Amino acid sequence: MPKTNERSRASGFSTHGKGGALTRREAIAVIGVACLALGGCSGGQAPDAADGAAATQPVVSDVPLRSEHQDDAAATDGTTAAATQPDASLQADAPTTPQAPSTVDINEDYRSGFYHGPKGTAYQKYIVLHDTEGDADPESVISWWDSNGNLVAAHFVVGKDGTVFQCVPLDTIAHHAGYGDTGHNALFGVPEDGRDDMAASVWIGPDFADYGMNAYSVGIEMVHIGGSGPYPEAQLDAVDALVAYLDAAFGLQSTIIDHKAWRSGNSDTSPEFATYLANYQDHRTHN
Repeated sequence: MPKTNERSRASGFSTHGKGGALTRREAIAVIGVACLALGGCSGGQAPDAADGAAATQPVVSDVPLRSEHQDDAAATDGTTAAATQPDASLQADAPTTPQAPSTVDINEDYRSGFYHGPKGTAYQKYIVLHDTEGDADPESVISWWDSNGNLVAAHFVVGKDGTVFQCVPLDTIAHHAGYGDTGHNALFGVPEDGRDDMAASVWIGPDFADYGMNAYSVGIEMVHIGGSGPYPEAQLDAVDALVAYLDAAFGLQSTIIDHKAWRSGNSDTSPEFATYLANYQDHRTHN
């Protein structure tokens, strides 16, 4: 998929009134009758209200959070899907589209070869931090992932200068964590439920048989080589902003781990990141 730098706005979900409040259709019908009786409404557009209450809570984003294979389908009664949310008990296990205000400047470089299944907010549990183990800039890292045919990528790459690139939508599984220690699916609460196509899986032995983390997490790669020195402040500040962005996007504080927590012996993240990791896990910033 070619790179794009287009940006879009995402709106928050509307809430509904309770008791005897009119439905949206009924409210619009009443307004229409009133307008006709008064010779027409100024502006020529009905108020944007649901069930008699101005309950819309817009949320603005500088980056699109939906993958391009999802459509904004209209509800059967003519209102938008965002304005007709089903009962919470009926959607507890259904993926939903994350939306949030932008707190970080994100460059888009989506590649369809990195998409491995749906992952809505109902499935988000972890933010997994990685080192790239190289010094290439984020754009080069993404191009390398795309060209090598391994189908492996993280959702985001953060450069040393604080530049942030996203190459997988938040509502899509990326293969960034791979196999973990046998028993870690149960330990981390990430069952393999069939959403992950496991197309990039490479068996690495019976000690690492679990593959559930990808389907319940967002992956962040930081451009860094272990043992090469400190992480630049601009890079750490960008990770801070990205964590805050993801918290807002999913409406929850995902547990932050590094890759080696999922698969023991992995190099991610480097020893010099240990204090930062502890701070992220404690209060969600590096300092």
